[in-house]
Amino acid sequence: MSLALTPLPRRDAALTPALLVVAVPALLALPLTSDGAGPADVFSGLVVVYCVLRLLLERRRPLSPAAVVILGLPVVGLALATMGAFSPQAGLTGLGRYLQTFVLVPAAVLLLLRDRTGFRMVTWACVGLGLCQGALGVHQFVTRTGASYQGANIRAVGTFGSHDVMGMATAVSLGLVCAVGIALGRVPVRQRAAAAACAAVLLLPLALSFSRGAWIATFLTCAVQLVLTGWRRALKVAAAAVAVGVILVGGFGVGSVLLQQRIGSIAQVADAPDQSVVDRYTLWASATDMWRQHPLTGVGLKGFPEYRDGHATLALSSGSETEGAGAAYQRQPLLSPHNMYLLVLSEQGLIGLLALAGSWLALLVCGVRRLVRVREGGPGADCGLVACGLLIWLLTDFMYGDIGGPSTVLIAVAMGLGAWWALTGDVRADAPRSAVREPAEEALVR
Repeated sequence: MSLALTPLPRRDAALTPALLVVAVPALLALPLTSDGAGPADVFSGLVVVYCVLRLLLERRRPLSPAAVVILGLPVVGLALATMGAFSPQAGLTGLGRYLQTFVLVPAAVLLLLRDRTGFRMVTWACVGLGLCQGALGVHQFVTRTGASYQGANIRAVGTFGSHDVMGMATAVSLGLVCAVGIALGRVPVRQRAAAAACAAVLLLPLALSFSRGAWIATFLTCAVQLVLTGWRRALKVAAAAVAVGVILVGGFGVGSVLLQQRIGSIAQVADAPDQSVVDRYTLWASATDMWRQHPLTGVGLKGFPEYRDGHATLALSSGSETEGAGAAYQRQPLLSPHNMYLLVLSEQGLIGLLALAGSWLALLVCGVRRLVRVREGGPGADCGLVACGLLIWLLTDFMYGDIGGPSTVLIAVAMGLGAWWALTGDVRADAPRSAVREPAEEALVR
């Protein structure tokens, strides 16, 4: 009896680091009290510190050479862009945010997750965050207490408020991608059914976010996830998803009209674009103009707002209007090009873009290659679908948005999940648990 119980503390100890990662998306479900660093941002910093202290105490090599190169590659461009910033304070602020999002937190997630069980815990935490934020977003639409959209306070923004309209869309989209990955993987039937139900439920708040970029990224990502599991299955699930979408949209009344207009505006970006699209095109042109004048190292971190007016045309409006969701009317200045690649290109130059995008692309390539190896009945296919899906969503959404706001830390966790799958050794992650269990633990399981 005593022998059967001894492995339990060891297993609990293996899951404890994963619980620290789970706490990051859990804290994002709390209402935000300020526009600065929220509880999730602060806790993510503590997780990084804990990870460093743990490695110092264990005195072991934390990362493989490939992981060091891929995760450390963005530091090259960041260092050069920090030295070229218009002020030391702005440079250090931007450096801290980039390191948190694309280097430190992803590396901490990679190191703290010991096995697929921990990975799945974080995955379900992301699904739970999407459900919590989505439920509040639907309530905001129904009660007209959301952010302002075409004169009515109906835009679902969750706890992120009208100043960060992309926050809820990001949380819901990533939760949906995680749910689809679980539903398509080789996990118990109950988990697949629960994940499929969560994915279907999350379609509604995603639609009510009125975020065209999130719609495009989510549709493309789920399509790729389906294709990776086989064409026949992809066609069946796609048909079911279309049917669910028609049912959900058909019951909205006024909401369906607004959704049709929003969807239609995607195809009108060249013929008759609205002011938001005009602003985006103007900001994109400003970013590319900055890059032409500073091709290698850019204008420096946090430099886009300082150089914007010198490169923008008169078509650019003075700012975007925000209102609702508990906030008064205000105009927010347009301080970024709303395109991560162009933001990096303008502030970090070609060196920074090649380093940062090269790191992302390397993670995706390594993740997809590993998924292909384990897809044919191998262990962890659901983890691979989730990780690759998260990376694809981020790389697609970066064409329509950039980092900023409380939801940025969720992007960092998603990057960490992708890095864990792409860079963790096969022995550590892919070996069946029964192969590494001790006899006493096997007896307990039986």
